Amino acid sequence: MKPYVLIAEDESAVSELLQYNLKREDYEVAIANDGEEALLMMEERAPDLLLLDWMLPKVSGIEVCRRVRSGGVNPNLPIIMLTARGEESDRIRGLDTGADDYVTKPFSTTELMARVRAVLRRIRPGLRDDKVVVGDIEIDRVEHRVMRNGSDIHLGPTEFRLLDYFMQHPGRVFSREQLLDTVWGSDVYVELRTVDVHVGRLRKALRQSGGDDPIRTVRSAGYALRAD
Repeated sequence: MKPYVLIAEDESAVSELLQYNLKREDYEVAIANDGEEALLMMEERAPDLLLLDWMLPKVSGIEVCRRVRSGGVNPNLPIIMLTARGEESDRIRGLDTGADDYVTKPFSTTELMARVRAVLRRIRPGLRDDKVVVGDIEIDRVEHRVMRNGSDIHLGPTEFRLLDYFMQHPGRVFSREQLLDTVWGSDVYVELRTVDVHVGRLRKALRQSGGDDPIRTVRSAGYALRAD
């Protein structure tokens, strides 16, 4: 199952940006526009992670955090607090209230996504394994290592990210545009042909130890990692 992230944020531009980036990393996402709505949504369905703005209308983020930790919803819920208040005393207050992490606005989306992954790994390690095996291919995210049939496969950073993404979704077909957005990022201009070049390099590296080509080309659609 996809990890479920609830965003409690009253600025639509911020919540939409967060929603876009979280969905791109294959999280299920819902948005609450105020603290009262966030508490109601959490009672209906417990999220795996709460991204919580400090300055929410109706019920403040600090109060939402306090109620969660008091046992009213899920006292062990991972919480990352978002706020424009960057003073040390505010950070301490947020953490003391029960937040697991604290991110000051304006924030780097890349850094925030890394913090989301880190919090989920630390608190619920089963949500994303450090090692993933598909067929005869194994990827180790901690050691940044790839093996096939027991032999080490040496990949460049882009090919590693490509393989990592494919292995999260074996059998699923991704267009070149989807791979560009996910692996390179939507804010980087790269030609579509670049995807073909790196997929070709990945294929060549994975076949060095023998075996069939594990990546399937789907005409007019894109690429997929064979699930068997």
